Amino acid sequence: MNKDFWKCLFCWLETASVDEIRHKQCVVRQMLGQTRDPDFKADIHRILRFMDEEILARAELAKVLRISVSMPR
Repeated sequence: MNKDFWKCLFCWLETASVDEIRHKQCVVRQMLGQTRDPDFKADIHRILRFMDEEILARAELAKVLRISVSMPR
């Protein structure tokens, strides 16, 4: 996958909702089962890893924000 693809992926990850990311993860996982090309499979695993990282980062941020809002001043 070329440099422009990765740029587009990162831009999309920043703007997509968690539900959109999860839906796209399912689509990408289906692609993983349909290919035999090891380079393409490696790219798919990398895409899935970035999607997982984005979801986890958002969950962590939400957790931190909940804690900071609930703390008395």
